[in-house]
This record gives sequence, C-alpha cells and structure tokens, in this order.
Amino acid sequence: MPPKRKASSAPRRSTAAPATPAKRPEEHPVDVAEGRLQTSSLLTTAQGVRLPDTDHSLKAGPRGPSLMDDFHLREKITHFDHERIPERVVHARGAAAHGTFTAYGNAGSATKAGFLQRGRETPVFVRFSTVLGSRGSADTVRDVRGFAVKFYTDEGNFDLVGNNMPVFFIQDGIKFPDIIHAGKPHPDREIPQAQTAHDTFWDFVSLHTEATHHVMWAMSDRGIPRSFRTMEGFGVHTFRLLNAKGETCLVKVHWKPVAGIHSLVWEEAQLAAGTDPDFHRRDLADGIEAGAPLEFELGLQIMPDSADQTFEGIDLLDPTKIVPEELCEVQLVGKLTLDRNPTNYFAETEQVAFHTGNLVPGIEVTDDPLMQARLFSYLDTQLTRLGGPNFTQLPINCPHAAVNDNLRDGMHQTAVHRGVAPYLPNSLGGEGEPVVAEPDEGAFVHVPREVSGVKVRANPVSFSDHFSQATLFWASMTDVERLHIIEAFTFELSKCYEQPIRERMLGVLANVDAGLCAAVAAGLGLPAPNGTLVTDAVPSPALSQIATTPGPIAGRVIGVVAANGSDLAGINKLRRAVEAQGAVLRLLAPSGGTIKRGRSTQTADRTFLTSRSIEYDAVVVAAGTPSLTHPKLTVLFDELFRHCKVIGAWGDGDQVLVAAGIDTKAPGILLAEEVAKSYTTDLFAAVGLHRTWDRMEHQLAGREVLPQR
Repeated sequence: MPPKRKASSAPRRSTAAPATPAKRPEEHPVDVAEGRLQTSSLLTTAQGVRLPDTDHSLKAGPRGPSLMDDFHLREKITHFDHERIPERVVHARGAAAHGTFTAYGNAGSATKAGFLQRGRETPVFVRFSTVLGSRGSADTVRDVRGFAVKFYTDEGNFDLVGNNMPVFFIQDGIKFPDIIHAGKPHPDREIPQAQTAHDTFWDFVSLHTEATHHVMWAMSDRGIPRSFRTMEGFGVHTFRLLNAKGETCLVKVHWKPVAGIHSLVWEEAQLAAGTDPDFHRRDLADGIEAGAPLEFELGLQIMPDSADQTFEGIDLLDPTKIVPEELCEVQLVGKLTLDRNPTNYFAETEQVAFHTGNLVPGIEVTDDPLMQARLFSYLDTQLTRLGGPNFTQLPINCPHAAVNDNLRDGMHQTAVHRGVAPYLPNSLGGEGEPVVAEPDEGAFVHVPREVSGVKVRANPVSFSDHFSQATLFWASMTDVERLHIIEAFTFELSKCYEQPIRERMLGVLANVDAGLCAAVAAGLGLPAPNGTLVTDAVPSPALSQIATTPGPIAGRVIGVVAANGSDLAGINKLRRAVEAQGAVLRLLAPSGGTIKRGRSTQTADRTFLTSRSIEYDAVVVAAGTPSLTHPKLTVLFDELFRHCKVIGAWGDGDQVLVAAGIDTKAPGILLAEEVAKSYTTDLFAAVGLHRTWDRMEHQLAGREVLPQR
C-alpha cells in the first residue's frame, strides 16, 4: 500500500463537515455546465466513487492474477488508452520492416509452438519505436525503444511486444497511465517533447522507487542506441512455455543483435535530433535497401516452473527484475532477418496492431501484474486507434492462418459473410461449422493451474526490493559507461526546477551506490546524502555493452574526404573492400558534383556543408590533397574525435587531419601509405569495435571524473 501521508504534506482539505452518505467535502462546488468536475480532495473514479489505492490492481492473493472485477483498473486503463486519437498514446513514432524468422529447432523440448520447431520459417513484421514522443519527434532522444515482432505463424499470429530494456518502471499495470503522464510533456505547455529531463518524470520515479532499476538502464547508453540493428531486445515479462509432453517451464526472452550492441554518445544524439531527426528510420531503410539486412537471434532463458515462480531468489513475476545471464544462460533458438522495407508507411507501419494476448499453443503469459493489465490495454487501444473491432482485417494485421471467428458486423467490416448461423452450436451451417477444435487439432488449451487467494490490492513481499538490481547494473558497468550514466543523471536532474525533486532523487541514488550519488550531487552542486547500500552485488559482465572483440560492420557508413586531385584509385579500392563487408562508402567533397584526377572522376555523395559526424562510423582522408582545409571539415573531425570514432588517412591525407587540429598519435587514428589489405583490415576491425574508448581515457587523463569502484 502507498505510504501514509504526513500531516505536513497532506493536500489542503475542505473545512466542510465530515463526509456522510448525503454530504461530501468538496473544495469547490460542482458546476457540470462549466466542466469543473475535478473538485474532490479525495481520489475517486469517474463516477465519484472514492478509492483507497491506485497503485495495486485487484488480485487473487498478492501473487495471483488480476481480476476482471477491478473496475478501477479497467476504467483507469481504458481512459488512458483513449487519450489520443488517432496517434498512439505511446510508441507513436516508429519504423518497421518485413522479414523472416528461422527456428534452429532446439526450443522444441521447451515448447510445442510450431514456429519454433526445427527448420520452420515464419514471415514477420517488426516495428521499432520510441515511447514518449509524438509522431513528429526525433528518433535519437533518450528513451525506451519498443521492439515489437508479429509472427504470422501457421497456428495464428503471435505478437512478442517488448522493449530494448529487460525491465520496466513499474511493477503493476495500474500505474501505467501514471508513469506515462509523468514522462509526457507537461500538460500546461506541452513541453518538453520526447524527453524525461523535467520535473514531473523525476517527481514520479523518485517517489516510486520500484522504478530505480529501469532508470539506471534509461540513463545508461541503452537509452540512446546507435541504430535499430545494434539494439538488444527483451520480452520484459516471464512467459510460460508448454511442450508436447505437457511439461511447462518459465522463460525470459531476448533478441541478440548480430551486429553487436552499440549506442550513440549524448552529444551525437542531440546533434542528430537537430540535423537528422529521422536518423534511426533512415538507417533502417537505407541499410535494407543497400543489401544489409538487420539480423537478430532469439534467445531464451529457460527456468523451472516452480510453485513460487522464482529463480535463484529472483521473483520471476516482478517486471523490474532481470535474471543475470551468468545465472541462467541465454540459449539461442532462432534467427530473425529483416530484409524488406514497407511499401507504404501508413498502411503497414502505422496501422499494424500488436497485442500481448496474441498467443499460440505452447506459449502463455504469467501472473505478472504488469502483463495482466497489458492483456486488456492493447486490444482496448486498437478499438479507438483503428476505428473499431475489425482492425484484424487490415492486410498488415491479417493472420496467414485460416480464420473462421464467427465475429460479425462492426465498424469498417470488409468481409462479406455468408450463412445465417453466426453462433454455436448450430444446425444450419452445413456441417454445423465452424466447430471447436480438439487439443490434438492444435487448439489453444490453457495449462490447468490452481488459482486462489483473498481479494486484495497488494504486492507480494518480494516486490519490495527496489535497489539490489539497480546496484547490480551499476556494478556491471565499465568506467566509460559509468561516466555516461553520471552525466545523464546530472543533465536530466539539472533540468528539474524543483530542488526537492533533485534532493529526493539523490536520496534514491544513495541506496544504489555512494560513488554514483556523490558524483551526481557534485554536478548538481548539492550535498550527497547517505543511503543503505547492497554490499553483495555480483557484477554481470553481460550487462556491459562495451565491445571487446570486433563485430560485423554491415550497414555501417564510412566516409572518405576527397577533392580534385585525390587518389581516386585508392578510393575505388577502399569502396570495393567496404561494400564486400556490407557497409556503405560515402564520398565527402568541398562541393557537389564530381571530383577529378586526370581522366578519372568520382561523384560526391555529401558536401562539407551538408555533413555532420553523426552520419559516419568512421571517416578517412584520401591522399592527394594535403592542403585541403575548410571550417566545416574542422568541425567534422573535432566531433569525430570527441565521440571516439575511427579517423584515418592514407598518404599525405594525414596533413588534412593535422590542419584540422587532430592529434594523429591519439588512439584510433589509423594512418597508412596506401590502401592495402592490412589497412582495410585494421579499419574494419576498429569500426567493428564501434568506438575507440581508449581515446576517452586519453582525453580524461589526470581528471577526477569517475567514482571509486
């Protein structure tokens, strides 16, 4: 239950007489004509019924499923789902692609789901998105990313609707309208757009400390991914699988990007939001068009379906908790390949409708109270957003399996139904069809499980641990990642006007790590409070995304600076090597058109005026124009250097770097006499590591910026 209010912090109450069934305390008279309905000093339903709790859905026991007779949950979620039309309330800005999922077959022992059996290929449609921003917001804002996959299986559609972070802000879906209201722009001015650096968000998460673990993820580099192809995905919740023998297990679901897990740095994210707000969707579409599909492997953490639904002391029904991969291995069971762009954004990307309740035999949900609310919310949302109950008839939502649902009429009905008996049983539909399927005919039969408990609005005791996994996350970060987290907290909290909110959040961080709290407090110019720390947090190296071995560079962009007189033969040689890796080479020149050397020419892809560092994963300077200078070129290389990206040159191209103020002896500066195989090998390996983080240590030498570990 929420903490009791202290007398000093209680809202001002009416001086009217105590409430009776006939008389209620009101701060203002009710004037329906003027719409002044928000007059009670007590929280009520829309019908005026007073509420004792708005943080816990009604369950059958603290660990039981949510109950349909929770009228407050249904009213609160329904109203929230319908706040925006026709744009999605959350995940409004998205980009998508078609593809195929191919199962390896090793999941067959865990589930009878057909699409996970060996060799099975299933068409898919995947939508990536940001959560808070409107459709017109920028791609690279700090936010959670949606990772929603629609499998068009032979047994019906299965939707795996997840995020790029494995945990969520809240433990109970009844709070979902609250966290989104807090994160959205302030209702009086509708600013700031698509960001959490404001008072209402930090007011909420500092008061609801269950959000602490997720906030650590959001303030880490995970909140600003480099691209969709380098973004991990998670199912967030624990699912129950059923195999052909009737055996069950509990699983956590992961999407592992083949290209590795990489992010932007904060300055890049800000630059991209201004210079190319479509940065992620452009990268997705251009990469597929260039023949570099996005690839992810589906992984499962398979755990026993124990009576208490815990694993190694971790409550599997708590969506704010992870199971570290060191405790339970992620078993890779299939590969997702996205290789076709949508034909029409509105018809496909905008009209696609996901629902966590779209399940197939062999996969079930658990009693996670966040998931329980989602089962209601998603379907309810589509009814308003897509104009009625027949949104499944839209081509992007149509199952590829045969359908006979006995559903009739409704807005936007496009099917012309035949027959006179849309009910069961009947004797007028030929063979009495449709008839219900038997279990051996592929019917979805829920695993029989006993459900009992007292009706309560409460959480189990295990949900009260709000800090141990936040500490685990912090302990698992490298120094570079820790610095980014400190800077993110400092930036965001600096945007809060109310000092009590900053102080309260520092109190939360003090319970995560004293060094983290002290560093953020120093940035805010406030004293660091003391906290109660978890001392036995064992780091999980899998949580760090700093690459230690080079990954593939398919879809990456390598820029080459050149002008008239540059080594065009060397550029051609580099281009062939780059394209063989599935990457893209872009030629940067002082102006548009062509550049020449003798009779040879090359067409410029970008000019110095139209280029910023965010477009490139590496930039090299061609030999042949040692005196080339330009103010925009200086800015470009300065940004590349600060962002720890690969910079290179061959021949006398290094003089261009020196003229731009680049220390050619710094880490990650690759020089060579010519474009040889050894040079391209080193270049691709450096790009495959994503950043030259040693350069940051080089830049920060002698500065006390990191807390003691």
